[in-house]
Amino acid sequence: MLEAIDLVVNYGRIQALHGISLQVQAGELVTLLGANGAGKTTTMRALSGLLPLTRGKIMFDGRDITHMKAHDRVKAGMIQAPEGRGIFPGMTVQENLDMGCYARKFESKAKYNETLEWIFELFPRLLERRTQVGGTLSGGEQQMVAIGRSLMARPKLLLLDEPSMGLAPMIIQQIFRIIAEINALGTTILLVEQNAQQALTRTHRAYILETGEVTKDGTGKDLLADPAIKAAYLGVG
Repeated sequence: MLEAIDLVVNYGRIQALHGISLQVQAGELVTLLGANGAGKTTTMRALSGLLPLTRGKIMFDGRDITHMKAHDRVKAGMIQAPEGRGIFPGMTVQENLDMGCYARKFESKAKYNETLEWIFELFPRLLERRTQVGGTLSGGEQQMVAIGRSLMARPKLLLLDEPSMGLAPMIIQQIFRIIAEINALGTTILLVEQNAQQALTRTHRAYILETGEVTKDGTGKDLLADPAIKAAYLGVG
């Protein structure tokens, strides 16, 4: 579904990505894992069209989208839930979710209601908070809104950037269970994370990023058992 080939991104004279290549197959949950400054968010922004490439090629759903505008990538089915959630604090939960529909034309009101009900089944707390403004929600609830808003467009590929950032351990577990459920229901996901334990436990495959390069890749199970990964990300060894 997604193939990135030799991606290079510069910030002025600073090279942030040094030839990143990765693949995400339809139905997979794939993780980009790395410490702060590894290039994870830069990779996601390049994939979604928010950063220009210095070099490289991006294929999505059989199309070359290297030079496609960000909003057209959204229309093509690539939706990103950004780092920091980015919800609208003065709008209600319902209004925030509706903002995710701008790129999708529903065939009928019934189809809209069906999608909304699916979101509320995934996140029952959002149904309870439906009329509450986003700025008054907890961090975990805001993350649920951000993911739910992205899902309103029924993406072919969902890009999730650091969904566990700043959340309590119990909420992190809940968020990752929901991410796994979304994937099991058929949505392909590319996930950026620092929480190695939670991500590698649930991901099909993962890429390890260090200073703008892929240094290792493999199945979640294999990487979770790798002594170097344990030492670097799990504090073991």
